Amino acid sequence: MMLDTPVYKILSAQDDERARELGHTDTDLDARDGYVHLSSKAQVDETLQLHYAGQHGVQLYEFAAERLGGDVTWEESRGGQLFPHLYGTLRLSDAQRHWTLETDDEGNPRLPEDLA
Repeated sequence: MMLDTPVYKILSAQDDERARELGHTDTDLDARDGYVHLSSKAQVDETLQLHYAGQHGVQLYEFAAERLGGDVTWEESRGGQLFPHLYGTLRLSDAQRHWTLETDDEGNPRLPEDLA
């Protein structure tokens, strides 16, 4: 039985433009750390608030962890939470869903209604 654990990749407008050109994500943070930073559904909103506040054009991609072409490892990070990290290439064509996030009254990206 194959599971479909949803994991999410958040990209700034600039990182998304680069990813669309390449067909896969390639952020400075991921390159520096040696893996692709992902979030669980429960972690996406906090990640948005901490790292994307005030940004417009933020993109959110949903993937099935078990269907990615690499090893997804759940490792301790912020506040002792286990975050999914992909040791491999995150291809945009593997996304199950994609959203361009709207902003709230203060200009901060907010979750789409079907994830909030």
